[in-house]
Formats: sequence, C-alpha cells, structure tokens
Amino acid sequence: MVDQPSLASRSAPTFWTGQAIHFIGLSLLLLLTWKAWQFVGNPSPVLFWIAIAFPIMHQIFVWVTWRFKLQPLFATAALTFPVYSTIFFVLFAGRFVSLLTLSWVDRGSLQLPIIPQVVLTAFFTVPGVYAMYSVWRYFGFGRAAGADHFDPRYRDMPLVRQGIFRFTSNGMYLYAFLLFWAVAFAFNSFAATIVVVYSHAYIWVHYYATEKPDMEYLYRASPMRGTG
Repeated sequence: MVDQPSLASRSAPTFWTGQAIHFIGLSLLLLLTWKAWQFVGNPSPVLFWIAIAFPIMHQIFVWVTWRFKLQPLFATAALTFPVYSTIFFVLFAGRFVSLLTLSWVDRGSLQLPIIPQVVLTAFFTVPGVYAMYSVWRYFGFGRAAGADHFDPRYRDMPLVRQGIFRFTSNGMYLYAFLLFWAVAFAFNSFAATIVVVYSHAYIWVHYYATEKPDMEYLYRASPMRGTG
C-alpha cells in the first residue's frame, strides 16, 4: 500500500489556481445572461443586476478567503471563521432576497398556466427543502460554508451518507439550489428564471475553479473525504 502524501508535504493551490476557468466561465455566463435579459425586454434593470451581482460577490469572497487561508503566510490572518461565516451567510441571504424581490416585481411574466406553474414549483421545492434539512441535520451549515479551510478537525470527518447525501456527495449544489428555481416558478417570473439559470451554472463554475482544487489538496491525505 502506498502512503498518501501528508498535507504539509504538498503545495496548496495558489491564489490563482483554477481562476482562468472562473473568469472565463463568469464572462460567458454574463454575456448569455445579458442577451437573455435583452430578449425578454430588459425587465427591472436595477433589481435584475443586483440579483446577478450577489452571486459574484458571494463566490469571489469565498475564493479570496479560502485561498488566503491555504497560504502559509496568511493562514493565521485575522479573518476568523465566525467573521467569515457571518459575511458568507449575509451574502447567501442576499442572493435569496434579491431574487425574491425581483420575482415579485416581475411576477407573471413567464406566463405559465397555473397547473404547470404549481407542478414545477412543487417539483423544485421538495428536493430543495429536503436538501437544506439534510445539510442542517447531518452535515452542518458551517461545514458546508467551508469550515475545513479554518479548522483541520473538519478534514477528518467521515463522508456524510444520510439524507440527501445518500444520492450525492454534493447535495448543496445539486439539490439545495433548486429552491431558487422554486421561487422563480412560484412567481412565474421570466427575469428571475434567467437569474436562476445563471446562478446555478455559476456555482458549478465555482466548484470546478475553486472548490475542487481545494478539496483535492485538503483531503487527498485523508481516507474520509468531506465535501459540501
């Protein structure tokens, strides 16, 4: 059996590792989003672009913080997990509140008949709520927010296999984000649907550009991989 290299013997991802993917992906998504917004008649420009901006602020904040915490010179920096997690969840709440506000102002523009609207809303609500419950019950919101970048104890926790995590190791991105889809369909909003498509695609850009390289570094030495 070949021993896995220890964390100390490996090089952490640099500040810019994967960020070409990040910014190319974000640029393409913004271009497509702008085209889609123009196609539907430029609805609610201020609210629309605020809803677009929150995921960018959120994910860039996470990238910058995570990568600083992985660099030896910054590992003991003043940004503690309580401070980080407060900012993290404020920005996450901003994503939801800005989408909800846009959905209300733009309600009815998608023009779905009532039965498809109800079916789609329920279809996305049920797994989304179950995913959030599973994160709260079995995984922990702190761990989902990236506590393993601050506290090495999280890196030794076993892979969660309860709740939504029976079906995937990444319940947050696959299923919890479906709640955003449910909001857009509940208000029958075309503008909100565009934001949701962009936001859900962008979280996967974050995964491949930032989270995946970090997880490969943090957990390669451990047989019990912890992931959000």
